[in-house]
Amino acid sequence: MDLVMWPTRTFASRFLQDVFTTMVDLKWHYSLLIFTSAFLCSWMLFAMMWWLMAFAHGDLEPRDPNGEPGPVPCVTAINSFTSAFLFSIEVQVTIGFGGRMVTEECPLAIMVLIVQNILGLIVNAVMLGCVFMKTAQANRRAETLIFSRNAVIAPRQGRPTFMFRLGDLRKSMIISATIQLQVIRRTVTTEGEVIPVCQLDIQVENPLRSNGIFLVSPLIISHTIERGSPLYEVSAQSLANEDMEIIVILEGVVETTGITMQARTSYIPDEILWGRRFVSIMTEEDGRYSVDYSKFGNTVPVRMPSLSAKELDQIRGVQEGDVSEGQLQGWGLVRAGRGGFRRGGRTCDSSSASRPWYAAQTEKEEHVKAKEKNGQKKIVQLEEIGRKIEKDGLEDYSDKE
Repeated sequence: MDLVMWPTRTFASRFLQDVFTTMVDLKWHYSLLIFTSAFLCSWMLFAMMWWLMAFAHGDLEPRDPNGEPGPVPCVTAINSFTSAFLFSIEVQVTIGFGGRMVTEECPLAIMVLIVQNILGLIVNAVMLGCVFMKTAQANRRAETLIFSRNAVIAPRQGRPTFMFRLGDLRKSMIISATIQLQVIRRTVTTEGEVIPVCQLDIQVENPLRSNGIFLVSPLIISHTIERGSPLYEVSAQSLANEDMEIIVILEGVVETTGITMQARTSYIPDEILWGRRFVSIMTEEDGRYSVDYSKFGNTVPVRMPSLSAKELDQIRGVQEGDVSEGQLQGWGLVRAGRGGFRRGGRTCDSSSASRPWYAAQTEKEEHVKAKEKNGQKKIVQLEEIGRKIEKDGLEDYSDKE
């Protein structure tokens, strides 16, 4: 999802209120440019101050050619702006004065020396702190966490399930790792209010009903699509037309540094494959497990209906007697031949490659009903034969037959 922010008058001022975080978030070439500019500007500023001080005190005037001593200068060996600039660098980075030094002649020079040292320490602390924070950022650890290029929707334990694969290339662990899934989509409320970015949480499949994971090996993160899920009404046909994005956020603590890290990715409808599952990439031999990362994102097709989870629940309700045929037709679903159902001109039956897992049970029930109906017809025929035998006699009836 791409968001474009239009700045306001207070937009830039809010960033300037937190200069340190703003500088840490900048790209490296901007940070290095600011780093260099800060030192050059401070050196030039104080070089100008040292030159003006020497000019006002008369230190720039030519000396007596006879070698007679003149007035004591504020700073020795400053006779041009270039020498003042070199003296400014020597003061701020404390590399030694050499032939240039501050004398007792000008108290103002002593004050400027103190101010330049203090400001130089502040500039050093801020600039070096920004560089250190940028190099120690935890998002560098996220570069070794990999997500599958595609997510899939496939049946698992008899329910349609949204799944993607997550792996860690490093041997060091991510402590207290948690994963969070959110669906971002455009929503219109019952009052007609349009919410362009509506965030809906997705529950990750976990026996403890929590989002904690133990990332010791590549995992398939799954979400069971059931009532209350944002994907409950998504079918194979409607998936391509869905205006949504599924955001995946992994958070944890880096074992080696103790820094909290976060890795993020997202899946749009074009990146979600319907009716496919991930291949196994782990093999076990002599008690040792190996992972083949070359097959990390590989998938294989599986048999799965193209109906949404909501439609499947509605059909199960009909089979269990909780929903009437009239309600089924109201949902746009009608019974099709051979134990399937039809919706919008498309049929799911036993001969289809996408035959649902409930079709066999439905076909069996239809077969039993047909046998009962045929049995009732035979009973009626036998009753008619009995009445004819009683009326005409067995011999006459046999001749007619």
